[in-house]
Amino acid sequence: MFISAAFVLLSLSVASQLVLATPFPSASEGLRVALSRRGMRQRLSTENATEVRLFDDEVVKRELRNVVSKYGQAADILQGIGLSPDRDFDIPNSTADESKSAAAGEREGDAQSQEAPRKGTPVNVVSTSRTGKLPLKDFMSGSLDLLYYGPISMGTPAQRLTVDVDTGSADLWVPVDCDDCQGGDAGRRQFDKTASSSYVDGDGKGISISYGTGTVTGVVAYDTVSVAKGLTVKKQAFLAVSSESDDFNYYPSDGILGLAFPSIAQTQQPTFLENLNMEGKLAAPIFSVHLQRNKELGSEVCFGCYDATKATGATTWVPVKSKTYWSLGMDGLIVNAGAPVATDIYAAIDTGTTLIYVPREIAAKFYAMIPGAKPAPQYGQEFFTYPCDAKLNIALSFSGQRFSLNQYDFNLGRTASGSSDCVGGILALGGDFPSNLAIIGDEFLKSWYTTFDFSQNARVGFSSSINNQR
Repeated sequence: MFISAAFVLLSLSVASQLVLATPFPSASEGLRVALSRRGMRQRLSTENATEVRLFDDEVVKRELRNVVSKYGQAADILQGIGLSPDRDFDIPNSTADESKSAAAGEREGDAQSQEAPRKGTPVNVVSTSRTGKLPLKDFMSGSLDLLYYGPISMGTPAQRLTVDVDTGSADLWVPVDCDDCQGGDAGRRQFDKTASSSYVDGDGKGISISYGTGTVTGVVAYDTVSVAKGLTVKKQAFLAVSSESDDFNYYPSDGILGLAFPSIAQTQQPTFLENLNMEGKLAAPIFSVHLQRNKELGSEVCFGCYDATKATGATTWVPVKSKTYWSLGMDGLIVNAGAPVATDIYAAIDTGTTLIYVPREIAAKFYAMIPGAKPAPQYGQEFFTYPCDAKLNIALSFSGQRFSLNQYDFNLGRTASGSSDCVGGILALGGDFPSNLAIIGDEFLKSWYTTFDFSQNARVGFSSSINNQR
């Protein structure tokens, strides 16, 4: 549940975009944690966006239902209603400031294109023990990259579980004594609280949380949590889930690690990311995400660092508009260099969502710019089709900066074998869904190595992914 105090929403003025070449601690100096997805895999070439792939409406509709539920409170959240108390994410000690190396600093030559170095964005960092890479696996269904997950350790002695890394939520949860949490053939695990000497019960108050993959219910508990072979928080609050919706049985991860701002933490406790930062365990108040395309291995989260081997070129920074979701200002959708579809909405950058969702009116205007595109009522009012042989250059604009969308990721497949119509990967949301919010998922993020900076003047940095070179 969210508490009633609603004073934490921060609307930041739109700053000029900043371009950096190597803005933060190098990932080569730290550890890595890989992300993964288990399930049926069908390896397809990404070189031909028009190759024969069939649209799987069951998989997409499952996510669609859950995204609507996950963002069911978004209208209130974006107005600052029902948020948890704000806690400053700035680094509370002088460890970083006292170091002498400029490894994490912003280059002197960039000084004119950005504000002066500020508290919470360390300029001098020498420690290499305060960064870590979490490897992720890619869970795929056909050619769809559905979910990225990686290992964490909990308890004393440590128990290994896996979590979906989700920038669209803020809480950590794992199943504990959960009869519903079976996972079929996925081989999901549960945390055994009786085997941990450091486990502590909370107040016993029940909490329910909705996600893009389903809904869970549980109580707050505390234990030691570690990621990336060394980034550890003792007595970390988490939701000990005792019940979950059937949707989770489709996915391989045991739980979820939320990486959004603590203002939307439904446990109303300091988040794992917040604790790492407040305890001075991160070299910089950032994490960076690389998501592979149709490859089980190779994705990762870099905590406290930026992995230059996963990006090409400079980083373009976009200011965060509210410290709730990772919300940017989205001002346009562009097709083939035509006049942009003006949007003027929030865009939540969400690693826990597969596709892109925009308000229905915006979706209709967007598809009207593609010759031959039309609604696809056979699937639902959220869907549109377009000619499979269309050559499209699609871009999203955040605070005046344009970022391309790979056509292979946009194409969800043909409506039927031999059909000339393909389903588009930008879906329309209406009804009670906020008319001022878009959800930007992995479909977009696979093209952009993304750095999330949670210092006082929060921002998101996009660097062209190495995926674009393949």
